[in-house]
Amino acid sequence: MTKTSCADTAGDGTYPAPELPYLPQRPRSAVPGIGLIGCGGIAPRHLEACLAMGYPVAALCDTVPERAETLRARYFPEAAVYSDHRRLLHDDRVEVVDAAIHPAERASVIEDALCAGRHVLSQKPFVTDLDRGMQLIELADQQGLKLAVNQNARWAPHFSYMRQAVARGLTGAVESVRMSLHWDHNWTAATPFNTMRDLALFDFGIHWFDLVQGFMGGERAGRVYAAVRRAPGQEAAPPLLAHAVMEYPAAQASLVMNGATRHGVESRTVVVGDRGTIISGGPDLNRQEVTLHTDAGTATPLLSGEWFTNGFQGTISELLCAVEENKRHYNSALENLESLALCFAAVASSLDGEPKKPWSVRRLPG
Repeated sequence: MTKTSCADTAGDGTYPAPELPYLPQRPRSAVPGIGLIGCGGIAPRHLEACLAMGYPVAALCDTVPERAETLRARYFPEAAVYSDHRRLLHDDRVEVVDAAIHPAERASVIEDALCAGRHVLSQKPFVTDLDRGMQLIELADQQGLKLAVNQNARWAPHFSYMRQAVARGLTGAVESVRMSLHWDHNWTAATPFNTMRDLALFDFGIHWFDLVQGFMGGERAGRVYAAVRRAPGQEAAPPLLAHAVMEYPAAQASLVMNGATRHGVESRTVVVGDRGTIISGGPDLNRQEVTLHTDAGTATPLLSGEWFTNGFQGTISELLCAVEENKRHYNSALENLESLALCFAAVASSLDGEPKKPWSVRRLPG
């Protein structure tokens, strides 16, 4: 995307787009050492974000040390390499742990890190059990530590700008959120994700449930209905067609996904309020145009960055700023539990066809 600040005024009802702080914020002082646990497929994105922001990665850990050594050579040659995360936690240079491992092992690693006095950034989805998630949150509070979740879509430029616009009241009270996704997720057929029954609604869908919660200001949904289907000819084993409808006290939200779209891929989000509408659309999740419609006319911000670049920089930066200022952080695990409760309810609804109330489903079904 081209980097500039806002659209120029014109005589056709357009006006300069509001300047909003949608880009990741940096800490003002020295950044503590980071230790990455898990050097799988997503790990390079984490390390690229730290390298770009100038954040020191002091140690890498993986049960297959060769993977950690390969990433060390590429990104942080001075970092230590460990095959046991407990050894990394004894490295005095590590003050913040980035837990980029799968959910089955993640909770126990997070607990170990918190008990060792380390702040933690958890890969998403945070946990598969809400009660276990609350235990970890309470442990972090007891230890005086920050526990954050890597919900990186929040800092994708278009979503971040939209969130800021809604939070500042530019759309007024939100009445509806409509999100539609048409992309090809069949690449997962050749990966371990192919065994994940709830790939669409849980592993990928948690981004969208989390975004809905953000647009709704954290308000809790009354109930959610969801369904999934296999698409004709899809290669991946899990169903790649999914939709969910969420009812809020004074609003509605809907999510429609087709992960088997071979041609004409696109993503579109529409947030309607009683004072304005903000829309984002484009051929993929990096190339998006945002338009704000209000009584003042139409504004189109020209945004810089892309999802994976800004997203991963945003999650780690938000945590580091919270550590520096000892403040509440936007990607806190406690807030993320609301998104997971919505997601779990949707997955449960997709299994029996009945609407569910968030928080009534305490664990990821199955």
